[in-house]
Amino acid sequence: MSEPIEVPRREASGLRISVRTAAIMLAFTLVFTALMAGTYSATAPLVAASALAEKLHLIGEVLPAAIYDNDLMADAITLPPQTALGLAEDTRLWRARKNGAPAALVLEAAAADGYSGRIGLLLAVKASGELLAVRVTEHRETPGLGDYIDPKKDKNKAQPWITQFGNLGFDRVPREDWRVKKDGGHFDQRAGATISARAVTNASGRALAWTLEHRDQLFTLPANSRFEESKP
Repeated sequence: MSEPIEVPRREASGLRISVRTAAIMLAFTLVFTALMAGTYSATAPLVAASALAEKLHLIGEVLPAAIYDNDLMADAITLPPQTALGLAEDTRLWRARKNGAPAALVLEAAAADGYSGRIGLLLAVKASGELLAVRVTEHRETPGLGDYIDPKKDKNKAQPWITQFGNLGFDRVPREDWRVKKDGGHFDQRAGATISARAVTNASGRALAWTLEHRDQLFTLPANSRFEESKP
């Protein structure tokens, strides 16, 4: 009959320590995960409310409150990636209505050819065809030079550069003239910082043209549906 194997006292002690350490780590992980889940549950509504407030603030910069009376957040559709808008991912488009009639469309666009890369835009287009306003939502243009495309950074507070797009349509400025003056177009640019202005101007013209081409379909789609390009 074989004798039982005796585990050395030092090894047994080390095993107990390892088991105790693993148990402590497991308990810590479970407690930390529970705390994180609780924190997320508690703060998620606040984060969502903050994001909604920021979105409404941006929309308010391009869309006058007086021209619509519907709930913009409820009357929205999803746009899949659109080359003409410079978008590579899904975005939301909001429909503004007044007494049930189409008033304006609010949508995102982007220019990939800014001096320092992508420039995000938010535009409002009236149902009648004019670009109500455009605002820059993100950019990395050179501070003090090309960042005048953002009215918050523009030193001309009385008449920021980007306001020249307000209430313009292709009836007043033909599509081919939606370029900066340096390129033979209609719109001003600042000396020494043409690339930023060119990118915003060209992207705004493309976005307006795309919106007008699809205007009727965009207004008639059910809320929270997904836009699909109509086949000819």
